[in-house]
Amino acid sequence: MKRPTVVLGITSGIAAFRSLELVQLLKNEECIVCVIMTERATKMVSVEKLKRISGNKVYTQLFENGFNYRNVLKKRKVDHIELADSADIVVIAPATANIIAKLACGIADDFLTTTVLATTAPVMVFPSMNVHMYENPIVRENIGRLASRGFFIFGPDEGNLACGYRGNGRLPDTEKIKEEIVSILKKRTQLKGKKILVTAGGTIEPIDGVRFITNKSSGKMGIAIAEECVLRGANVLLLRSKHSVMPRLHVQQEIFRTANDLSRLVKKYVKQFDTMYHVAAVSDFKTKRIKGKIPSSKKINLELTPQIKIIQEIKKLNPKIQLIGFKAVYSSDDKKLISEGQKKIKESKTDVIVVNDISKKDRGFEADTNEVFVVLKSGLLKKIPLSPKRIIADELIEYLLQHF
Repeated sequence: MKRPTVVLGITSGIAAFRSLELVQLLKNEECIVCVIMTERATKMVSVEKLKRISGNKVYTQLFENGFNYRNVLKKRKVDHIELADSADIVVIAPATANIIAKLACGIADDFLTTTVLATTAPVMVFPSMNVHMYENPIVRENIGRLASRGFFIFGPDEGNLACGYRGNGRLPDTEKIKEEIVSILKKRTQLKGKKILVTAGGTIEPIDGVRFITNKSSGKMGIAIAEECVLRGANVLLLRSKHSVMPRLHVQQEIFRTANDLSRLVKKYVKQFDTMYHVAAVSDFKTKRIKGKIPSSKKINLELTPQIKIIQEIKKLNPKIQLIGFKAVYSSDDKKLISEGQKKIKESKTDVIVVNDISKKDRGFEADTNEVFVVLKSGLLKKIPLSPKRIIADELIEYLLQHF
């Protein structure tokens, strides 16, 4: 098996000196370790020592002495792009408030930030700083932005800090960091050889040439599931709404707009896949399209007619596919949510229905978090409490791996 490549980003927190130990631990796990240091991190720990322990070049500058753009054009090789492409995982430890802010804003002004923005590998961030800095609302907001975009964020430990304070801000033990890295790397083969189809986002139904009916679906949940499947080594095809958010990881995609578009794509591909997560929010209604643009001064009545139920066609098209459907219910009553899930299973012949309450602003459509009930024909399998959608996707796939 190919040895995994870990790209380790080191920033200028006091805990940077512990990176020497972390590199050695990763080497002991048969990882290839490539180190990137920010300019100020080089004041904290020896570049030569890291080079010797890792056995690889340590990258510190975007433009080294003697840089000539003609060589780049001739060879078509850019160091930070090659490193980004080679990474199986990118780890930033320690991660200062400064690097977190840069990444949250998409700033790429050094070797580390350009590599992180260019990679399609999972990115792990280990914040480490003064307790008051860590608890600053601006820092918390930036950490939240990274988490919502699929970065793996690992909170610091509590204890005595180098600045003399005590509180949250300590970099976790290097053994613990190593275990977290290895855990994610091990997932890479969980779904190897599996072909998984995922739908995400909301459909639109035209009213006239410029207006349409739609719903609040952002596609975040479906895309989180697609990315988790990719991380586990599956061959994934994402059928994504034109208006949904973009995936962070590289995922093969087809784009749809209307329910008919999605239906055609499902019919085209569903027989080629072992498993399907049907997460897309298909508009329940459509209306007869009016040519051109309706004058804004004209009063009109729209007649809504029920839309096709794509989920009810999937098992007819591929009876062998493992089908996980999603059901949005406007209710906070647990029994009703489970009952609606069982009803949906009966109607659509799905293997599993994932039900979520959309009556609250902190979950479901558009939100970065969700709370779901995993329902079988026989009843509730698992309730996954309110968490970021990436965590929901991770736990959902883990449960399904255990039970199917």
